[in-house]
Amino acid sequence: MSRLELAPEVSNDFSRILDHLAHYEVENPAARIREIVEAISVLEYNPLIGRPARGDKRELVIGRRSHGYVALYRYLPEVDTVFVLAVRSQRELGFVDD
Repeated sequence: MSRLELAPEVSNDFSRILDHLAHYEVENPAARIREIVEAISVLEYNPLIGRPARGDKRELVIGRRSHGYVALYRYLPEVDTVFVLAVRSQRELGFVDD
């Protein structure tokens, strides 16, 4: 089982997502964040499951449509650790600071 670490910036991503959900009065936005975190946990057992992205990074697609998100991460096999770098909505153009 690989270790999973979230970059500090991911909390800003979750805040941005919560603000967006609140703006559109989505019911139970905290549950949406829990769903994202649960989906990211699959990387502990399958760190290479995400699609390749540039710069030795990968993207994990989570959900779809209005429940769709993408987690950007890097897996370092030498320390068997997945570093989640960012989370965004699938409808956003790119990652912050991309």
